[in-house]
Amino acid sequence: MEAKKRPVIELQDTVVTFKRNQGTITALDHVSLAIEPGEIYGIIGYSGAGKSTLIRVINHLQVPTSGKVIVNGQALDDLDQRQFQKARKKIGMIFQHFNLMNSRTVLNNVEFPLLGEKLSKTERREKALALLKLVELEELAEAFPDQLSGGQKQRVAIARALANNPDILVSDEATSALDPKTTLSILKLLQSLNQQLGLTIVLITHEIQVIQTICHRVAVMEAGQIIEQGKVAEVFMRPKKQLTREFIDTSINVQEALNRIRQSNLQDLYLLKFIGETTNQAVVTEMAQKFQVAANILFANVDQVDHLTVGIMILNLSGSEVSASVEYLRQQGVEVEVIKKEVHSHE
Repeated sequence: MEAKKRPVIELQDTVVTFKRNQGTITALDHVSLAIEPGEIYGIIGYSGAGKSTLIRVINHLQVPTSGKVIVNGQALDDLDQRQFQKARKKIGMIFQHFNLMNSRTVLNNVEFPLLGEKLSKTERREKALALLKLVELEELAEAFPDQLSGGQKQRVAIARALANNPDILVSDEATSALDPKTTLSILKLLQSLNQQLGLTIVLITHEIQVIQTICHRVAVMEAGQIIEQGKVAEVFMRPKKQLTREFIDTSINVQEALNRIRQSNLQDLYLLKFIGETTNQAVVTEMAQKFQVAANILFANVDQVDHLTVGIMILNLSGSEVSASVEYLRQQGVEVEVIKKEVHSHE
C-alpha cells in the first residue's frame, strides 16, 4: 500500500490574538489544516475572516500566539535564524497589488531576490529570463512596470516569486484587481505552474469562481475559524454551512432562480444536482420518456469544478408517475431535492 504523503503545510490548533484598546481580538481561532504536496488549496472568506492572518502565519510574518506551524516537515518555531531564512525562501508570495519596483526593469525585478545568491551576473540574468519565458513575458524584459497591464505586472510578480525555486506559492488575493478575462489567464498560468513544477499553491480569495476554476480542496473561513473544508467538488455540491451556500449561490445564481420560480404558481418543483458522468447522460429525457411525465426545465447550469463536470437543474414535473421518476433519477446518481410540492387534500 502506498505510504501517505506528509503534508507540506500543517497548522495545528493555531491561535493568533492581538491587543486592541485594552481588549483582545482573536484573528485566528484554533485553526487546523493540512495541505498536501502538489495541490492547489483555496481559502475563501469575506473581508475580516482571518484569511490574510492565516497566510502570514504560514510564512511566519505573523508568529502565532499558540499552536504549531509546520512547513516541509519543519516546525517553524523550532528553527534558528539561518534555518528559518532558508525555510522561508521555499515559500514564494504574490499579492493583489503586485509590489513591483517601478524604478527597475521587469528583468531587474525578477533578478532582485537573487542578488544575495552566489550567482554571477550572467547566471542571474539567464535565470530571470528563463522565468520570464515561463510566464510568457520574455519580450518585455527591458520594459518598466508602469508600461505594463495589470495582468502583465502579475506575471512579473509570479516570475519573481519563483526566483528562489520555492516548493510553495502563496497567492494573497492576487487576482482581485484584475478583470475577469485577465483573472482567468492568471489562474490558468498558476494551474500550469502547479502541473509543470509540482508547486503547492495556496490561494486566498473572496471569489468562489477562483476556487472552482483551479483548486483541488477548499477551506471556508468565518470569524477566524475554518467552518468547512474538503474537496472542492464535494463542498460545491453539498455545502454544510450557510456561508458556503452564499458563496456558491453567487457562482451559479441558483438562489436568484429559486426566488423567481417560487413566485410562480407552479407546483411539484425539484432541484437536481449532477456530478461527474451523470451530467453527460440524458437522464432527464430518459426519465420523462420512461415514466411518461412532463419535465419543464426552469433553470439549468453546468460548470467545471476541479476537473469534474457538475450541473444544477430546477424542474417542474407533472404526471401520474412523478414519484417513480424521481426515484429513477436518484438511482442514476442524481441528487434530487423537493423545493415545493403540492399538498393534496383527502377530506
